[in-house]
Amino acid sequence: MKIDGVFSGGGIKGYALIGAISAIEEKGYRFVRVAGSSAGALIATFISAGYTAKEIKALMEEAELKHFLDPRKSWAPDGIAKWLFLYWRLGLYKGEALEQWVEKKLLDKQIRVFGDLPTHSLRIIASDLTNSRMMVIPDDLPSYGLDPSTFSIAKAVRMSASIPYFFEPTKLKKKDGVTVIVDGALLSNFPVWLFEQTRNEKKRPLLGVQLSPDLSNRVPNKIRNGFDLFKALFETMMDAHDLKYISKNVEKNIIFIPVDSVKTREFDIAGEQKRELIEKGYQHAKQFLQKWSY
Repeated sequence: MKIDGVFSGGGIKGYALIGAISAIEEKGYRFVRVAGSSAGALIATFISAGYTAKEIKALMEEAELKHFLDPRKSWAPDGIAKWLFLYWRLGLYKGEALEQWVEKKLLDKQIRVFGDLPTHSLRIIASDLTNSRMMVIPDDLPSYGLDPSTFSIAKAVRMSASIPYFFEPTKLKKKDGVTVIVDGALLSNFPVWLFEQTRNEKKRPLLGVQLSPDLSNRVPNKIRNGFDLFKALFETMMDAHDLKYISKNVEKNIIFIPVDSVKTREFDIAGEQKRELIEKGYQHAKQFLQKWSY
């Protein structure tokens, strides 16, 4: 059966998404349109390029995540250099290594730009800080003076996965200045609303995969100090917009995967941890699909 899919962000926790799509494929479902933020954007991109769950699993298990942490060279001591990068570059790492890796994997499937994909088959969320707005790629590219058909998909993934302060923001240069783009999860971590607004329910079911407990089991934030406050603010920004769109009707089409064993930015996880996350996603999706009715 053909379905549409939405995948949430979650950084390194995104390995659980691979297990989920493995279970989905196993049941005979095939994605026609996909969307996602951050890690979800990466998985959605590989699906739209024609990679199977098995192939995505192989790619991500082999990936040396630490290679994506590409700092700029500096004459200053490490501690001082990091502060300088944060102040002047707005991030510790460039993000170019991630973009180049994604570009290479897409080229293996003869895919490079959005024009190489069927129309509306892939949508990626990013956050435009300059104009204080959410950015849906490729839909919103014309308003930035860019041609969607020639825009790099790998760059869109990098834009969506640019975790604030961790990776440098992507900067789009226009005649009237520079637009600063960061992680899409900041404004919409789980863009299920994209297809709710446009899809024909009689034509194709929608299935979402979210890396968090279900809405009835959300753990309240404990705010005891300034660091807790910042974390709570960030998580609230990530979730508040999307919660507005997850009605009880939509919730029944979402696979919730609680992932607390690793941190979002834990780029040094071992192969065994990767496999554990994939297995957790697989088991949760498999249990969900046994009773899913659309």
